[in-house]
Order: sequence, then C-alpha cells, then structure tokens
Amino acid sequence: MNIAIIAAVAKNGAIGNGNKLIYWLPNDLKRFKELTTGHTIIMGSNTFRSLPKGALPNRRNVVLSRKSGDFPGAEQFTSLDEALQNCTDEETVYIIGGEMLYRYALRYADTLELTEVDDAPSEADAFFPTIGEEWQLTHSELHEKDEKHAYNYTFATYTKRE
Repeated sequence: MNIAIIAAVAKNGAIGNGNKLIYWLPNDLKRFKELTTGHTIIMGSNTFRSLPKGALPNRRNVVLSRKSGDFPGAEQFTSLDEALQNCTDEETVYIIGGEMLYRYALRYADTLELTEVDDAPSEADAFFPTIGEEWQLTHSELHEKDEKHAYNYTFATYTKRE
C-alpha cells in the first residue's frame, strides 16, 4: 500500500482557518482531483464536513471519527490504524486532512504531495507539521501567479528516505 499525504501549505505551515482552506487555487484543486480520483481518501470528520458537496465522487471516502456520525457516501472508522487495516496492499491511500490527522499520519506516509504557496497568512488556525530530514524533495514544479492564482506556488513531491 502506498500512503500519500496531500495538502496546500503556506510558507508558515498554514493550511486552514475556521475549518476552511486558506487558498482557492484552481490548479491545486485540479491536481488534487487528478491524483486522488480512483483511490482511497482518508480524512477527519471536520474535513468531511467542510466539503461543499459531501463525499468526493469517484473515490473511496473514509472518515475518521470516534463518535458515530452521519457521513453520507463515506465509510467511518475510529482510527487511522483501523482504516488502514481495511485497505488492501494494492491501494493508494491519500490522507487529505486535517491538522491532527496529518500530524499522526506523517509516520505512515511514503509520499507527500504538497502545493507550497509563496505566502504566509496571519489568519490561520490549522498548520501542517514540520517535515524533517527523512523527507527528500523528488519533484518540484514552480507556477507563477496569474489571474486565477494570487500567489506563486510550487507542486512539490517528497518521498521518505530509505
């Protein structure tokens, strides 16, 4: 099983504010869809509730919550460990947030698919964990700001060093 974490991250680590993404970057959303379609996505309950239309189509949606909840179109497990035990070795699993899940999942991940945004917002209440030297940048693609993107951003892929 390949476990990847996917997120859009500011220079100061900010990823969200008020249970909403900080950035609306059409190319990041397009990349997210391209990478995750046909795969399993695992998220916390707040992340699921933040999705505008609920469960994302053409993906196996998994929500982690200790309390039973109403998550239409998604499977629910009480922990990441339990969810991963219910995945096959052939699956690619994407961890899509939020902050607490990212922090916990970092130890399991093989790959980080980050959109690194050239900005450091002062209004943020959710942050991506600091990645250490065990991660190696293996792909980087810089994009300049344009009429649809207010900031420069980089699609960056990191893999865990052996």
